[in-house]
Amino acid sequence: MNNKPVYILGIESSCDETSASVTKNGIVCSNIISTQDVHLKYGGVVPELASRAHQQQIIPVVDAALKEAGITTGDLSAVAFTRGPGLIGALLVGCSFAKSLSLALDIPLIEVNHMQAHIIGNFASRENEQKLYPTFPFLCLTVSGGHTQLVLVESHLKMKIIGQTIDDAAGEAFDKIAKMLKLPYPGGPEVDKHAQTGNPNRFKFPISDIGGFDFSFSGLKTSVLYFLQKETKENPDFIQENIADLCASIQHTIIKTLMKKLKLAASEHNIKTIAISGGVSANKGIRNALHEEVNVSDWNVFIPNFEYCTDNAGMISLYGYYKYLAKEFCDLSISPVARYPF
Repeated sequence: MNNKPVYILGIESSCDETSASVTKNGIVCSNIISTQDVHLKYGGVVPELASRAHQQQIIPVVDAALKEAGITTGDLSAVAFTRGPGLIGALLVGCSFAKSLSLALDIPLIEVNHMQAHIIGNFASRENEQKLYPTFPFLCLTVSGGHTQLVLVESHLKMKIIGQTIDDAAGEAFDKIAKMLKLPYPGGPEVDKHAQTGNPNRFKFPISDIGGFDFSFSGLKTSVLYFLQKETKENPDFIQENIADLCASIQHTIIKTLMKKLKLAASEHNIKTIAISGGVSANKGIRNALHEEVNVSDWNVFIPNFEYCTDNAGMISLYGYYKYLAKEFCDLSISPVARYPF
């Protein structure tokens, strides 16, 4: 019987974080994340600069992940990488590196859907960490800068989108509204920070009412724009004088929109196990709203540790581990894709 541990190297390069991680039998040994500060002065991610930064950082980041895990490349069982969705130039860097390493070491290559990996982040833990995991089936609300999805998760590898945004993602709405409020990039965390001291009921903004489990945030964005134009015309210092209440009210509206559809889906599918994932799942307001719903709806709520909320290779490596067990490998003809449906 072969008791050799399964070491998976995960590589994440979908946007502006270069990340590498090693898991041992599904336990995270290292999760190195290098954030690209070059985009700050542009107020958003510049794709060409992102891909160049990935090229500079990927070897040092992988080396650091292996060293922290206490292994060498010769110990690896497989290499997993983000195939998509994401910025194509950035994805190419991670994909090319993973393919080269797989070929050089003669080990399996595993392609990973970035959004599915975010969901698997709910199962990520370190050695000796006491943690409970969601039981199947469960509903996962995935909220990030590019995606807002309600996913029915039936197993580690079987997931189905039952609702998603028809226009802007929640994270995109946060960032675009933050720019209207003249807050620095990235705007979502800035809105969350100011919202902590504001009155969420001070200003009223519309909650979308489209059918089913889908979301819409473009109406909110337009409403905030017109509201700010009107108020700043009368008082040029309106935003600065009311920044905390504005952020609290806007965040409250986005959270109510998310929770409305999540509660509807949970009720109609008769599911009490709820998880959240994606970069916006680090938002304190969303986390608090989920915890408050525990007593109201008798939910079991699962929220990933902060390091597995934003883009990271820990979730890539872990999802790669489950695909490794199922022998779901790919060959060297694989190429990255900017849009990657489940």
